[in-house]
Amino acid sequence: MSLKTPLGAARGLGSAKSGTHHWIVQRITAIALVPLTIWFVFAAIGLAGGGYAEASAWLAQPINAVLMILLSIATFHHMQLGLQVVIEDYVHGEGVKIATLLAVKLGAFALGAAAVFSILKVAFTA
Repeated sequence: MSLKTPLGAARGLGSAKSGTHHWIVQRITAIALVPLTIWFVFAAIGLAGGGYAEASAWLAQPINAVLMILLSIATFHHMQLGLQVVIEDYVHGEGVKIATLLAVKLGAFALGAAAVFSILKVAFTA
């Protein structure tokens, strides 16, 4: 039996406000990924059978480079948000949870930065 009041038991469990923001951002990235993914699939089909020169010339067009960068950023941010929810819900050790969240955030940032760098490198060397 605990002598804590309901308010005392709830303190330290986090704010009810942060989950709403996280949920909204995850939905926004999901909505953004729908047209970007459809665009990418049609672009990949159109580039099928072509070589590196054709693909790099395609990526050198500003609209294609911008859309590819947006796709990469939205994908890695959405991935990070989803993994964060899974980790917060299913990893119970506080130290392991913090370390895993940090690794996921840094990994998503590193992969996103590498993707953007690669897109820009191919786009500007075409």
